[in-house]
Amino acid sequence: MEAASHSEPQVEAAPGQPGRLPAWALGLIPLLLIAVALVLLLTVGGDTLGERRGPPVEDLAVEQTVLRPGQIELTVRNVGPDPVEVGQVFVNDAYVTFATGQEQVSRLGSQTLTLSYPWQEGSPLLVTLLTSSGATVEHEIDAAVATPEADGSFFGLMLLLGTYVGVIPVALGMLFLPFLRQVREHWVRVFMAVTVGLLGFLAVDAYLEGSEIAAESSGAFGGVELIFIGVALAYFALVALDRFLRARRERAKDAGAGAFQLSLLVATGIGLHNLGEGLAIGSAYAIGELALGAFLVFGFALHNTTEGLAIVAPLANQRRPSLARLAALGLIAGGPAILGAFIGASVYNPEVAVFLLGIGIGAIVQVIVQLVPAMRDRTGRALYPASVGGILAGIAVLYVTGLLINV
Repeated sequence: MEAASHSEPQVEAAPGQPGRLPAWALGLIPLLLIAVALVLLLTVGGDTLGERRGPPVEDLAVEQTVLRPGQIELTVRNVGPDPVEVGQVFVNDAYVTFATGQEQVSRLGSQTLTLSYPWQEGSPLLVTLLTSSGATVEHEIDAAVATPEADGSFFGLMLLLGTYVGVIPVALGMLFLPFLRQVREHWVRVFMAVTVGLLGFLAVDAYLEGSEIAAESSGAFGGVELIFIGVALAYFALVALDRFLRARRERAKDAGAGAFQLSLLVATGIGLHNLGEGLAIGSAYAIGELALGAFLVFGFALHNTTEGLAIVAPLANQRRPSLARLAALGLIAGGPAILGAFIGASVYNPEVAVFLLGIGIGAIVQVIVQLVPAMRDRTGRALYPASVGGILAGIAVLYVTGLLINV
């Protein structure tokens, strides 16, 4: 009698056993193959498609204009797929000579053109660039004004401007803290709702401004999508900061973050918004589009004073904070206006401005998320008549004061 033969079931090797690749290698192999395929497609793939027919696709965008006596300086960027060579330049339909350091502009590259033209102050200018293939690019200057030189006095002016519209108004708004400490808890929650309205208005205003700048930019490195990238980056960065601060506090409020933590987050969000605001002010002044009149500075100052109130509102029911902490909060919120003015006046770039405005929006959204628990009433409602009225009041205040600003 033959012994019965039994087939032993095969046991699959568990992850990590000999004969199996580790998980990281299984994920790395497809990435390497994708990288090799893309490199081959980029280097030799074009040769297999035959000769491309038709004229080259040329697209130039003017990124910056500098006006000096008898001279116009244009910085252009190639936002098309093919190299571009500027053959001729016309200003108000008159041919002008120009100088440049390079003949062709490669994809995403930039070039500076120096035009010799006796422009007159206040007159409109239409600059037409004619490429070697016959394509035209037009750039309009509404009113010719000499570009300020970036010397010591110029940056001193930017320092004063950032201080006037950023630091001083925020500090004055923080003087509401003694008043808030004397009012009832119900009114503190109302002022927290006012803060939410203020910040919400700032977020919407920043989005509209960023969308407008993105529409006017070359789009070489992105447009409106940079706003959302900045929002995501700032939001998650502040979430991490919030968790870090919470971990270091021994006692946290059940309704949300601690008082100083909330004030710090509010100041950070406002500071990032003021960075974008300073960027807009500095760049507008550098190209001669901002008249620094006393009424305009007053409008900016009044508009930003309400931001100081938003910073100290979370501290109303807490023990008196030190002057050093209050000064730090004020600098965090108002100081970036100075930095933004410096950047905007010297190295302004539309894409950077859009990205920074997105960062400001993300910071504000995170701050609003932190503030909502602090405005809840005794029944846990975030939206009730008093809080809704506070939110609407905050929106109305910034809307009315914003009417005084005309950049």
